[in-house]
Amino acid sequence: MKRRVVLSMTVALAACAPLLAAGPPERCGTRQPGDAEAAQIESKLSQGRGRGKALHVIPVWVHVITRGAGFENGDLPERMIREQIRVLGDSYGGKTGGAATGFTFELVGISRTMNPVWFGQMVFDSTVELEAKNALREGGPETLNLYTVDGGPYLGWAYFPSILDSPYAALDGVVVDWRSLPGGTFAIYSEGDTATHEVGHWLALYHTFDGGCSAKSDYVADTPAEFSPAFLCPIGRDSCPQLSRPGLDPIYNFMDYTQDSCMYTFTDGQTGRMQAAWTAYRD
Repeated sequence: MKRRVVLSMTVALAACAPLLAAGPPERCGTRQPGDAEAAQIESKLSQGRGRGKALHVIPVWVHVITRGAGFENGDLPERMIREQIRVLGDSYGGKTGGAATGFTFELVGISRTMNPVWFGQMVFDSTVELEAKNALREGGPETLNLYTVDGGPYLGWAYFPSILDSPYAALDGVVVDWRSLPGGTFAIYSEGDTATHEVGHWLALYHTFDGGCSAKSDYVADTPAEFSPAFLCPIGRDSCPQLSRPGLDPIYNFMDYTQDSCMYTFTDGQTGRMQAAWTAYRD
């Protein structure tokens, strides 16, 4: 099981002081679907439900985009990339303490591209992102394309699989800040769980707090409702105490916003949703 390291507020803030000094990035920059798109996603997922839990090996291409030579410019060593793949495998395989989702990950290729514009501007300019991904993307819907860049205000972002039904299918994939990989320099966000979180979106998971205290919440019945994102590791937090679906906030869930050492679980309900998304969009 993943070792849970719970820092006090004082210790946690001290640990990430360099990060905070520059302004801490948001955990996630993924755009959540609007009502019409969400309805389409739920309709399509309903077609893929009820088929049980299958085993899926996801081929992964990692595209290392840099602004120059050297680690300080985003040029990641292969060992960090392989460690990130291991983190994904452990997280989705139930080895950290959560549900075994049926998904495993196989690194099939690494590309390296020196392009300061792609490295620094992808987060701010969709034209740059589309250009980079059109040039680098490998495989089809079943292939996870993982791009490492300077994420600017975000640790990472992804696209719901519904992007595959749009004219911008090339955007499909996951982007993470290179400093968030295991052994990176983002303090409490450098164990590789940014990629775990974003792959959840790639498989149609919402944040645990999307929908707040509403009955639908994140469309997953076994994640307790949560009014807003949780940060650091606030044990005992209960932001929806009056809801008919009681339970402490799911701060240990990979789809919340807590620090990497706090998040270690997916639920059976999230597993069923990801399996349905794979059948509906990626199989």
